Amino acid sequence: MEHLRGKKIILGVSGSIAAYKSALIVRGLVKAGAEVRVLMTRAATDFISPLTLSTLSKHAVVSSVHDEASWNNHVELGLWADAMLVAPATATTLSKMAHGLCDSALVAVYLSARCPVFFAPAMDVDMWLHPATVANVKRLQSFGNHLIDVAEGELASGLVGAGRLAEPEDILLQLNTFFAQGAGAQDAGTKPVAIPHDLSGKHLLITAGPTLEDLDPVRFLGNRSTGRMGIALAEAAAARGATVDLLLGPTHLSTQREGINLISVRSAREMHDRAVELWPRAQAGILAAAVADYRPATVSEQKIKKGEGPLRINLVRNPDIAATLGASKQPHQTLVGFALETENEVDNARTKLRKKNFDFIVLNSPNEAGAAFGHATNRIQVVDHNKVTPYELKSKDLVAHDILQELVLRLSPTT
Repeated sequence: MEHLRGKKIILGVSGSIAAYKSALIVRGLVKAGAEVRVLMTRAATDFISPLTLSTLSKHAVVSSVHDEASWNNHVELGLWADAMLVAPATATTLSKMAHGLCDSALVAVYLSARCPVFFAPAMDVDMWLHPATVANVKRLQSFGNHLIDVAEGELASGLVGAGRLAEPEDILLQLNTFFAQGAGAQDAGTKPVAIPHDLSGKHLLITAGPTLEDLDPVRFLGNRSTGRMGIALAEAAAARGATVDLLLGPTHLSTQREGINLISVRSAREMHDRAVELWPRAQAGILAAAVADYRPATVSEQKIKKGEGPLRINLVRNPDIAATLGASKQPHQTLVGFALETENEVDNARTKLRKKNFDFIVLNSPNEAGAAFGHATNRIQVVDHNKVTPYELKSKDLVAHDILQELVLRLSPTT
C-alpha cells in the first residue's frame, strides 16, 4: 500500500451496522502512512464511538459543521484532501450526496471537495437493488465519483445477497491502485482500475519468500527475498475472489487478509512437502518463492567454531518444487513459475518453461533498477511458448494484477 503514504484522506462514515469496519479502514490508512480526517453523520455515532475513530486517526472527529466547541470549515477540509472516501455509504447518505441535500458535515464537505471521491455502499439487498438506489449510484458516478462495489454474503437482516460493505483490505487496495496510476488530487474524473471477481470459486496455491537451510543452531544459508511479490499476489487473488493457500518462507512480512490460508514454512523440503500436499485441490499454482536449490549435507548440533583454515560445506540438492508440481499437473490445472535471470534471460526462462511444464513464466532481473528482491516495485516480462510480453516498472501490488490477468486468460474453462 505504498502509494497511500503521505496522502491526505477524508473518511466519511454514515449510519450502518457496517460502520464498525471504519475503524479497520482508518487503521489501515494510518498504517500505510496516510493522514486521515474522519467525518461522521449523527446516525453513525450510534454504531461506533467517535472516540474510537479519533484515537485511531489521531485527530478529532467532525460530526457537525458547527458544534459547541468550534466552527468546522467544510470548504477548507474539502480543499485539504487528496481523496474523500465515504464508507459505509447508506442509502440515505447516497441520496443526499446525489441530490445535494446538505444537512450534515459529511455532505457539506462532499459538496465542497475538489478531490476524487470514492463511495462504498452498505445496505440490505432489497435497498441496494431498488430503482431509487440504482439511480442515485448512477447519478453519483455521472458526477465523476468512484463506486467501490458492494460484496455479496450474509446481511444484517439475515438475508443473503449483494449489499455488504466491501472488505477494508479491498477498499484500501482500490485507493492504492488509484494513486499508483499517478492520479492527483485534481483528477476527479480519472477512473481507478476496477478489481474484477474473475477468480471467484477458484483455489490457488502460491509460494512466497525465501527458504532457509540450517548449517548449525545459529547459522543458515538463505537469500534476500522478502516475499513481498508473493504476498501481493495472494492478496490480489483474494480480492478477485479466489481462495488462496499461501506457503510463506521466513520473512518479516505477513498478511491477515480474509480468503488467504497462510502457512509458514522454513526449509525447501518443508515447502516442497506442503506444496505437494496442497496442489491437488488447486486450479492454479504460482511459484513465487525463492527456494534454495541446495542445503548443507549435514547440520551440526553445536555451533561450528572458527578454525584456522577455510570452512568447507558439502551441499546436496533440494527437491525441486516446480518440477514435482509440473510433473503431476492435471489438464484442468495451470502452473506459473518465476525466473530471476542475469544473462540470456528469455532463453533461460524458456528452457525452464519447458523443463518444469509451466504454462508461463514471470521473468525479472536484478539488473533492472527498482526490480526483484527488496523493492516495493518490479518490472516483469511474461514468457510463454509463443511470445514475450513486457510490462513497465510498477508497484508489486499492480504487478500482481498483471500476472493474475495473464493467469485468468489461461485458466481451463472447465475449472
